[in-house]
Amino acid sequence: MAWIRLSLWISTALTHFALLWHAWQNPGADQAIAEEWIAGSRNFATKLWNATRFATINGAHTEGELPAFNSLNVIDQWILVRLNETITEVDALLEKFEFAKAMEILYHFAWDDLCDWYLELTKSTFAGSDSEQTARVLGYVLDNLLRLLHPAMPFITEAIWCNLTGNASLVIADWPKAHASHSSDSAKKSVAQIQEIITEIRRFRNDQGIKTSAKIVAKFTGLGELADYEDAIRFIVRADRGDGPYSAKIELGSVVVEFDLTGAIDIKAERARLTKDLATAQKDLATAKVKLENEGFMAKAPLEVVTEIRERLEVTTSDITRITAALAALPAE
Repeated sequence: MAWIRLSLWISTALTHFALLWHAWQNPGADQAIAEEWIAGSRNFATKLWNATRFATINGAHTEGELPAFNSLNVIDQWILVRLNETITEVDALLEKFEFAKAMEILYHFAWDDLCDWYLELTKSTFAGSDSEQTARVLGYVLDNLLRLLHPAMPFITEAIWCNLTGNASLVIADWPKAHASHSSDSAKKSVAQIQEIITEIRRFRNDQGIKTSAKIVAKFTGLGELADYEDAIRFIVRADRGDGPYSAKIELGSVVVEFDLTGAIDIKAERARLTKDLATAQKDLATAKVKLENEGFMAKAPLEVVTEIRERLEVTTSDITRITAALAALPAE
């Protein structure tokens, strides 16, 4: 019922947030209500609402002391480091009355770091039996994020925070403070490597035309210190363990990921698609080169046109490299 009652706040809150956000970006100027502003605010509010609902369903809470930083896994350490950096940056910007920049940082921390990465990386933990520390960290992060967002989103943050913490009102809660102990370059480096592995596997799946919902069999070698987070990576990229045969692979430094594509794709159709895309990219590359090597054209063409052609040359060159690699990774028919 609490979540149903919360929906009654949405309409007023979205309008308030949209107006505040854009007023802060253009201080002193009159602002007309734009439909896209309300839509963007709705999406962000929904994201925050769903994130907190996911957290509470999985036992996130704000009771008791936060576990010792050094006792946490690198994913939990990383989100605390990012929260700490966000608090420090937001405080500095608010002191200088740069409200729009402060809200931009909070927006990206909430959407990118928390929702797109941390929540995804913790799903395998919550699916297991040892999630108490992560549940406490998630509760702590949401608690502090809602406090930071409260000046710009008073209605929704008030309702969500009260449901999360069980306390009376966010209005009288203390402002978050950065903690000197929440710092770890190694945690940031480890999570950056995990993000790179996940991103490249997603790119490989996309290049091979594998549906997002489809599971594939994969083998990881060379993970080293990241071996403890293999399950988290597999959960996100939908990769099962298996015996092969492994017909394709990607290499990311010392990390090698091999794939069994048996039954995952129509190899003949995928080869035809990639061959067609390669021909199109090669044609675009040739056209761009002809124009850039034509002295008469270069002498008369506006600077913005020349810049656009050069950018197209870079993009098509990258596309050719990517498609060629994808073709090479396809197993024999």
